[in-house]
Amino acid sequence: MSTSSGTKPSLPKTQEEWRKALDDLPARTDKIPAFFFGHGSPMLAFPEKSANARGMGEVYKAMGPTGPLGTFLKDFGPALLRKYNPKGIVVFSAHWETQGERLVTDYGDENPLLMDYFGFDPELYELKFKSRGDSALSQRVVQLYKDAGYLARTTSKLEARGADGRGFSGPGLDHGVFVPFRLMFGEEFTDIPIVEVSMDASLDPQKEWALGEVVAPLRREGILVLAGGLLVHNLRDFSSFSEALANTVVKEFNQAILDAVTVADPAGRKEAMINLVKHRGFRSAHPRADHFVPLYIGAGAGGADADVKVISAIYGAPTFAFDP
Repeated sequence: MSTSSGTKPSLPKTQEEWRKALDDLPARTDKIPAFFFGHGSPMLAFPEKSANARGMGEVYKAMGPTGPLGTFLKDFGPALLRKYNPKGIVVFSAHWETQGERLVTDYGDENPLLMDYFGFDPELYELKFKSRGDSALSQRVVQLYKDAGYLARTTSKLEARGADGRGFSGPGLDHGVFVPFRLMFGEEFTDIPIVEVSMDASLDPQKEWALGEVVAPLRREGILVLAGGLLVHNLRDFSSFSEALANTVVKEFNQAILDAVTVADPAGRKEAMINLVKHRGFRSAHPRADHFVPLYIGAGAGGADADVKVISAIYGAPTFAFDP
């Protein structure tokens, strides 16, 4: 159900419910919705033995490959292809931020992978996801940002991705892209090009919203725009990743997000969403806002007057369609 009806929409939490929400999306290619989606974590690729050895059994049930998010992503990807038959995918990830300029991948025939994590089992460094880029699409994104007054350029296989200052070196799609995309599209996905765009390192909600607005025209050009993050992400408190273990204030914040996104009036919705960073549970859910602000990029790409559809209301990792 869309928020334009004046009543609160349903909040799909089971596979039956989110499959219905996906089925109810209109099949169209003239204006593809923009999406914020829960992109999960490397735990989506964890072997169960590794999670158990780390004492993460309960969190693994929620965030592992057979948990609600992993199960949803396996439904989400095929539905996107079936509904929209996109010519390309432009994706923003919580794991790539740049200050002062927008960077856009241009990796050509095969997108490399950036294993931007550490301390995991060897299997996590052997993951495969074969995909390709598209220079024309990359240049189109760059031009949109330049036309909007931003500094913007492409980055190639020859350039390391170190602009976010997190110490990872090398080019490639980060794990906020390739880990969920493996579940969504399979380990070999070369029919549709994928281009990744950096978000703004200020992590300012208004600036991220504006970044989404710039790429909104792509949706009328057959391009799927995805912004990935997690709406609960506190690596200092792993219990927060599990609804069964999270404290009350984090669960209140998770509900506040759903309440804000489902405000019927677009202007009131934007105000409520921007104000989420003032919620008393925000810092308990996000010591740093990097995983939260992709929500604003997705909303911006949907447009100022867009309706919103809750596709899944999985705790901490929901998916929303903007302008469905």
